[in-house]
This record gives sequence, structure tokens and C-alpha cells, in this order.
Amino acid sequence: MLPSVDEECWVPAVQETDALLVWGGDPVFLSYWMRRSGLAGILPSLPSETVYLGVSAGSIAATSTFAETYREPRRGSGDALSTEDIVFDTPDGEIRTILVKAQGVGLVDFAIIPHVDSADHQDVAIAEQWAARMPAPTYAIDDQTAIKVTDGNVEVVSEGHWRLFTQVRRAQRQGNEDATTRLQSFTG
Repeated sequence: MLPSVDEECWVPAVQETDALLVWGGDPVFLSYWMRRSGLAGILPSLPSETVYLGVSAGSIAATSTFAETYREPRRGSGDALSTEDIVFDTPDGEIRTILVKAQGVGLVDFAIIPHVDSADHQDVAIAEQWAARMPAPTYAIDDQTAIKVTDGNVEVVSEGHWRLFTQVRRAQRQGNEDATTRLQSFTG
């Protein structure tokens, strides 16, 4: 769905569908084009029975704000909110990468880090460091885990492993100093 395609060609089909499958790829690119095409604006108006099924980048793009890592600077469509060089500490040594935060389509108010503990993807230790930079609760999930949201109620469906990281802010004891942040973790 590109902005150059007339809405009357695709909007009726989206409005009548039972389920939308949004697959993987680059979540910055995907969420950018979901907003630019007008799809993001239509999603909240779909019947409550309509299922949004996000896989990999499709699940990341459903969030309000997300982060993704890149080994090389990003090229292509999409607007980054911020970009930072980051070093993840792992048992096998440091991993240097670029962490890009971007705006999703805002269907849910949490972030998702998929593929945790999968071959060639991040482990839980990296996910925890990543989640510490997110402004929202962050689910780190493996490939045997799904997150089901119905009428705002979140349910983790899993035969694998997952963790929910939430930021807990505590005021400093002296004066009006900034609050400190720590992560609280829930495991499934």
C-alpha cells in the first residue's frame, strides 16, 4: 500500500477483512510506510473483531515507539527518532551496533524485542540493555511466544521464553535531582 495507490483501491478490502498479516523486514521502513500510506490511520477504526497479526517487524511496527539494531548505518525510507552507537556486553565479549528508535503505528503501548535467544539474534542480556533505553514496558520474546491483546488486555501465549521489562522510577533522596531508573523484570 503506497501513497500513490488510490485509497479506493485498497481501503474497502482492509475494512472488510477478518485479519491483517503484517510480516517482517525492517520495522523502521514498515512503520513509516504504514503511516505514509494511511493504513495506520485506518487500523483503529476497524471492527474490534479484526485481527492484526504481526510477525517480527510486523509486531514491532504495531507499537508506539520501538528500537531496532543495525550493524551498519540505516539506508532507506523511514524516520528515526534517535540513533545511537551502543555496545552490548555479552558473555562472549562486546557487540557494537547502532540502536535506532522510531515511531510505530501505536496499536499497543509497549515495545517488543522479537527473536530473543534465537540463532543469530540477541540474548536476554542484550534485550535487557536494549529495554533500558525504551520509554515503555518492553517484552523480549522468543520465536515460540506471542502477545495477544484484546480490548487492551495483554496476554502472553508461550511455549518458550519471554521477559517483560518495566522501568521503575525512584526519586533521589536529596533535593530535586533527576529520578533514577532501574528495570524490573517479569519472566515467563
